[in-house]
Amino acid sequence: MSERKSDSERDDGERAFFGRRKGHKLRQHQAGLIDHLLPHLALDIASEAPANAGEIFDPAASEVRLEIGFGGGEHLAAEAQNFPATGFIGCEPYVNGMAKILAQIEAANIGNIRLFAGDAAELLAWLPQASLSRIDLIHPDPWPKRRHWKRRFVQDRTIAAMARVLKPGGEFRFVCDIDDYCAWTLSHLARSPDFEWLAERADDFRQPWAGYTMTRYGRKAAREGRKAAYLRFQRV
Repeated sequence: MSERKSDSERDDGERAFFGRRKGHKLRQHQAGLIDHLLPHLALDIASEAPANAGEIFDPAASEVRLEIGFGGGEHLAAEAQNFPATGFIGCEPYVNGMAKILAQIEAANIGNIRLFAGDAAELLAWLPQASLSRIDLIHPDPWPKRRHWKRRFVQDRTIAAMARVLKPGGEFRFVCDIDDYCAWTLSHLARSPDFEWLAERADDFRQPWAGYTMTRYGRKAAREGRKAAYLRFQRV
């Protein structure tokens, strides 16, 4: 067995992923979805990327959006049903979250979602340049301890990776109820020449954007008295 490498010994791709792979034991039906439905929807980034990301879908999608770390999949499933001509890619390394979105896809017969059960940084590197219209990051793990800040998804290198795959005018949308991570995200995006913060007044980030589907975690945060910020950044 090889020795586990320290953070300092890992390359950037390895450092970008720190998610848990599996939590509670899957129920029989959930395990069946992982075994039989997921292979039909999973992206194979070992293969050559299509020239147009819309070709990932059948029929081809007019535009493509990505949700990173979709958790229970409530937001992703709702968006896919509200925008049937748009293709949605959901990235989630947590197996239980993947089982939950598969159950929703099966129940509602959703045909415009494709899935990636791995590191979002690797997926971003695989996608064609200027291929996405939007990227959503909703209630990510804040890694609140200072020594863990390098594990946060929002970093200079991931911002550059998102800028590469977003079309001009495309958006990165970020939702978080942890003030420190919101400030972190604003400071990192502010120093990027590729993004512009779209807020013009306080309610632009204090209130969800039109049509937003509240997630289970978002409702839990509200019950516990934590107010989320809804940040939108446009690719210039």
